[in-house]
Amino acid sequence: MKPKKLHRLIVKYITAAISKSELDELEIELKQPSNIQLFNEYVKLNYRIDSKMKIYDTEKSKRLLLDKIREDKRKPKKIKLNNYLKYAALIVLSMTIGYLVKEVAFEKPKEAEFTPTENFITLEREDGNIQVISEDGSTEILDTKGNVVGSQVGNQLVYKDNNESETSEPVYNTLHVPYGKRFELKLEDGSIAYLNSGSSLKYPVRFQKGMDRKIYLMGEAFLEVAKDKERPFIVNASDLNVKVYGTKFNVSAYPEDSMKQVVLVEGSVGMYSKIKSSDVIKETVLTPGTLGSYDNALGDVSTQPVVTSIYTSWVQGVLVFRNISFEDILKKLERHYDVKIINQNSKMASETFNASFGDMPIEKILEYFKSQYDIDYIINKDTIIVK
Repeated sequence: MKPKKLHRLIVKYITAAISKSELDELEIELKQPSNIQLFNEYVKLNYRIDSKMKIYDTEKSKRLLLDKIREDKRKPKKIKLNNYLKYAALIVLSMTIGYLVKEVAFEKPKEAEFTPTENFITLEREDGNIQVISEDGSTEILDTKGNVVGSQVGNQLVYKDNNESETSEPVYNTLHVPYGKRFELKLEDGSIAYLNSGSSLKYPVRFQKGMDRKIYLMGEAFLEVAKDKERPFIVNASDLNVKVYGTKFNVSAYPEDSMKQVVLVEGSVGMYSKIKSSDVIKETVLTPGTLGSYDNALGDVSTQPVVTSIYTSWVQGVLVFRNISFEDILKKLERHYDVKIINQNSKMASETFNASFGDMPIEKILEYFKSQYDIDYIINKDTIIVK
């Protein structure tokens, strides 16, 4: 289940708006350790922002919620208002998600709230045909001859493995993911690319026999590359290439950033730059747990050990910032939420921060900075002005 749906189910339960089938679904989901962990991370973050409790008891909160769900499932009638108030008082205090209840059940809409514009994920074929991809829809991917070469499975495009490599010139498709969205792509060889907001990936519908498997990235992607000793996998990010045989790694190569970054989780990759077709700069090999940074201006590569989850948490919808400037934080928020942010607070621009934010409205993140630091902000539709 997607994190957003899990949060919605919890809020609907607290506000007595949940159905019998949803109660069943919520109980099942909260038995899964991964969902409990994500849920508790979100709750703890809300606690830090809300600052209403000194101690948060994870196990007690989980027990209270599951016990109450089981009790309500045995009742044939709906929860009465006086019972809801009693339950809400108990669970809100133990779980520190009172502000969610307040927003969903009681608060009137604010005059100034974030309203992002609607952008669409698109698939562009080599012949120029453009297809809109609905995140919750299903569609078939056709080649220029009308043959089905792949299909959409949930939030992932999956290309068919025909067990035969292409021998003629490759045919390329390009997947465009706008700001505010993420999407997945499973290539014909079984490799998977998770695309972050504001990213594009150009790739062949089928890889050529006996040739490198080469794709072209603009933006950010986490890749799980299928092993193939005969055909190395190469990610081209403008003037930087990343060569692998089978591994998991993250590449961040937004054109507006001064650095391109490669973080290796598993396996081995090599970073190299081609200034000219005949001039290959020395390859820098990364080992797991290493960040390779490529300076766009100088063409130099530097390496350092890192905690890889900091750079890959976006795949799960979690934003993690470590020793990052406020200006760069705002840039990442722009991409993640598809909003324009104008920073008029010059004092904060170069300050560095450590912070983690789960799947929540951008207003909550701004409120955190407002409560902890000397800033204010104004929201005007899809534009935010930080003062």
